Amino acid sequence: MKKVNLEGLTLLADDVARLARFYHEVLGFAIVVEEAHYVEFSNSGVRLAICSKSLMAENTNDHFSFREQRSGQAAELNFQCDSPDEVYTLYDEFISKGAIDIMTPQVKSWGHTTAFFADPEGNIHSLFAINPA
Repeated sequence: MKKVNLEGLTLLADDVARLARFYHEVLGFAIVVEEAHYVEFSNSGVRLAICSKSLMAENTNDHFSFREQRSGQAAELNFQCDSPDEVYTLYDEFISKGAIDIMTPQVKSWGHTTAFFADPEGNIHSLFAINPA
């Protein structure tokens, strides 16, 4: 079986500009492509982009799923920090810049310090660091 590699992740949005501002201004991603219905960010590893649901509908012969109102969590991005202290610092920074407070940093039984926040479209993401042994 041929192995495929994940090249990118595209988040769907009702308001591309608003979500792009959040990822740029709060999370610090540099914008490399900025169009009305599509924004792409500079990122090492996996490409991160935001695309309007209307453009995806157009690109998929008007597939009904892009016309429906989204319900529930669609994706979670996991942002690894260098240390537990950085999780606390970045969480506070993100919340002060408009991220939605979901769960403040906590030491978890699986050996991480983890926090959860949401972006303006309601997608819940995590900040985490592996706890020192």
